[in-house]
Amino acid sequence: MEPRLDFYKASPNAIKGMLTLEETVKRSGLEHSLVELVKLRASQINGCAFCVDMHTTDARKGGEGERRLATVSVWRETPFFTDRERAALEWTESLTLISENHVPDETWARVRPHFSDAELADLTLLIVAINGWNRFAVAFRKMPA
Repeated sequence: MEPRLDFYKASPNAIKGMLTLEETVKRSGLEHSLVELVKLRASQINGCAFCVDMHTTDARKGGEGERRLATVSVWRETPFFTDRERAALEWTESLTLISENHVPDETWARVRPHFSDAELADLTLLIVAINGWNRFAVAFRKMPA
């Protein structure tokens, strides 16, 4: 597969907007490990090879273990994630697949106890951002280096 377009060069202003989202997420105070798990899970769902590679690498650099990285896609069937991480992963899946499920009340009820209002807004922005990056990378076939 060949890359279609270098979106960084094609529209620096679009990338500037995406980077602003990233900076806002970075300042949110959400745990780095949780952020990387969310980015990895959304990227897996979206089939974004570039982002899966990048966020797996970033998570490892941040101290994430191989066992957890290998089981993010099956997080429900493993004992390796905290309740807060499970809630974040469930929220990630629901928002990433929003056209299929419209974020059911049952999901909200399971996620809500684990995050403050601000954290939920920040987690949602994180999911919006990674889904945006995935769409750029998949649409324009950005390849892992």
